[in-house]
Amino acid sequence: MNTRTLKQVMQWRQLIDTLMDSNQYADLVLKSGYFLNVVTREIYIADVAIKGEHILMVGDASDLIGPRTKVENVEGKFISPGFIDSHMHFESAMLTVTEFSKLSIPTGTTTLVADPHEIGNVLGVMGMKAMIEEAKTLPNKVLYTVPCLTPDVPGLETAGYDVNSKDMEDLLNDPYVQGIGEIQGFANVRPVYEHAPEIITDQLASVSYAKSIGKTVEGNCPGLFGKELAAHIISGGAHISCHETTTKEEMIEKLRYGISVFMREGSSQRNMAECIRAITEEGLDSRRAILVSDDMVPEDLLKFGHMNDIVRRTIAQGVDPVEAIQMVTINPATHFGFQDRGLLAPGKKADIAVISDLNQMTIDQVYIDGKKVAEHGELVIDIPSYVYPDTVKKSIKRKPVKTEELYIEAKGSQARVRAIEVIPDQNLTGAKEFTLSVKSGVVQPCMQQDVLPLLVVERHGRSGKIGKTFMNGFKLQSGAIAESVAHDTHNIIVCGTNYEDMAIAINRVISMSGGIAMIKDGKVVGDLPLRVGGLMTDELTGKEMSEKIAELHRLAREELGCGIHVPFMHLSFVSLVTSPKWKITDMGLIEVDNYQIIPTVIS
Repeated sequence: MNTRTLKQVMQWRQLIDTLMDSNQYADLVLKSGYFLNVVTREIYIADVAIKGEHILMVGDASDLIGPRTKVENVEGKFISPGFIDSHMHFESAMLTVTEFSKLSIPTGTTTLVADPHEIGNVLGVMGMKAMIEEAKTLPNKVLYTVPCLTPDVPGLETAGYDVNSKDMEDLLNDPYVQGIGEIQGFANVRPVYEHAPEIITDQLASVSYAKSIGKTVEGNCPGLFGKELAAHIISGGAHISCHETTTKEEMIEKLRYGISVFMREGSSQRNMAECIRAITEEGLDSRRAILVSDDMVPEDLLKFGHMNDIVRRTIAQGVDPVEAIQMVTINPATHFGFQDRGLLAPGKKADIAVISDLNQMTIDQVYIDGKKVAEHGELVIDIPSYVYPDTVKKSIKRKPVKTEELYIEAKGSQARVRAIEVIPDQNLTGAKEFTLSVKSGVVQPCMQQDVLPLLVVERHGRSGKIGKTFMNGFKLQSGAIAESVAHDTHNIIVCGTNYEDMAIAINRVISMSGGIAMIKDGKVVGDLPLRVGGLMTDELTGKEMSEKIAELHRLAREELGCGIHVPFMHLSFVSLVTSPKWKITDMGLIEVDNYQIIPTVIS
């Protein structure tokens, strides 16, 4: 019997002895609360008795209260399993796992399933392992679903590291790895099948290995129906999730196929209200409906909350509160096969959220492994800050650029050009054409039409290329914004009203070893170093980061006249080549549906 098995046997025996021996008692009893039963969808008054890390029983626990038992009177409050965020990226919050957790835990979220896709694109296995090591230091449960392919679209973008099936055995056998993350490489089914079939074969090898050792596989199938959706499901080993569902019709078809639909409700992509209509209007079973955040900025975490806020929004759409809580507890636990969490029952982990206002999802207390970790929105335990090793810093391998390298050139006095249309609160983008003026052979921005140069500068030291196009809908009135957070390969992306400020912004990002830079009239308006992979910082706490991002948002709005909310996140997604219609990479303007590079200047 190995050490892990022996420990489990001893824990179970201790629970049984406590229940059967009249001289043994619970360590903690939550007394007389409204118990939220996520199995039967009932609410009733009950005690919850806890011994060590586990639930002893739910019901009348009077006989389990001894002289040393801690009794918490939660009369009038609601006792819920701790919440699970089933799909999220720490890199999007630009925070370490530790600092994200410090903001998340007081809101009732006790389990995080994170996809390190972003750091995987930049630093490969080394970067992902560095993030996994951090998770081992935390009180909350953090698991990872790792990418089986980077970049997502080989040949059309340049990542810092090429991950494929050769890396899977090493990664998937780590106990902190839940399985394979969103399989974006086969998200655009038909074009990939026709233009890059080798991706499918390699993905299937990774998926087959994951399934053979009992790991899960997550899908990514925006806008897929019929045969293409069926092919994507099979490519994930016949049971997947999808967090890119944006319409009621998609939700219906995917639920009918048995897909676990991760209804995304983050900072810049919000799809829950449309997806939930399949349940509220069509009466479909909600067992495979799961709420996730995907991408959140720390400002929103601190101001609104985490999964509790998403549950609150779901209740506001007409969903029964207990049903909404099922979508962040038992539903994800069932999807992932978690045996120890997702509901409060004998032998389960004592991860608990005590809720004072059910409709507003106000979290009063949070327990992890039977210990109180937060109360009234504040941590009551100390979680030390975490500093990353130098091996995952200084990831920018690009020399400074010159302004003339950025020019989008054309002949004549006018040019017909293509532009990516930003769609607020979506990863999806549109495709538009505009006529712009040309001066000295350089196509000029046009603020009147809201058409601005958009570039991606390769920063991993591999291709050295600069992709160039235009963007419509970013609502920038002056200056430029550049950042090294650009999904999913995370080269440097920049948009601006003039090429000079764009060059300065890019070079500022390079000089900081990654980050965000805003420039106006040749001067720095605001910046934020992100030295961990060019994606995150270990130099600020979550609250400090929240204040910093709020300040940058204010400066973007007031100094640069940017009219779109969370502009850094919106900018970072116009390079996501797995999401229609047009995107940009270091290779140029990508027509996603046809898996090809198309010219920006038409004539």
